[in-house]
Amino acid sequence: MVKLMSVEVITLAKQPNQSQAGTNIQEVRQQNAQSAGAGQAAGQGGFGTEFASETNAQEVRQQNQQAEAKKAQNAGKQQG
Repeated sequence: MVKLMSVEVITLAKQPNQSQAGTNIQEVRQQNAQSAGAGQAAGQGGFGTEFASETNAQEVRQQNQQAEAKKAQNAGKQQG
């Protein structure tokens, strides 16, 4: 005895602006462009510069120098 099966395949018409997963391609491109624009702004004093303007470079150099001096002093104590 032979059983016959009938299968119906339904394909959806592809939307011009959508991927197979249903993602709106145009919207993704737009978001990417906006994201890239934000990245460019960061390079031109956007993101990350808020703290740099509050930093006293001379004070940081002095603290680094003091830390190096202490490190050298401690290294000398360990050897002696």
